[in-house]
Amino acid sequence: MAHHKSAKKRIKTSAKKRERNQAVLSKLRTLIKKVFNEEDKSKAGDLLKEAVSFIDNAAGKGKIHKNTAARRKSSLTKYVNQLQAK
Repeated sequence: MAHHKSAKKRIKTSAKKRERNQAVLSKLRTLIKKVFNEEDKSKAGDLLKEAVSFIDNAAGKGKIHKNTAARRKSSLTKYVNQLQAK
């Protein structure tokens, strides 16, 4: 257990930051799953737009790495484009 005042504060702030990060990553995974579970191309396109926006936001805030963001956006876009080909 922490003994110094600054260490006690760091424990509190780390806990808050961890909760925020977990919330963002959870929403990110949910949005990605929604896109991959959609079969209708127009609905998938709308979901893609929302997911890409959220991914860019998360990458900009440092929640995920920029290359991870690019990879996820690429795979989502590829999936939606494959739906349009059908």
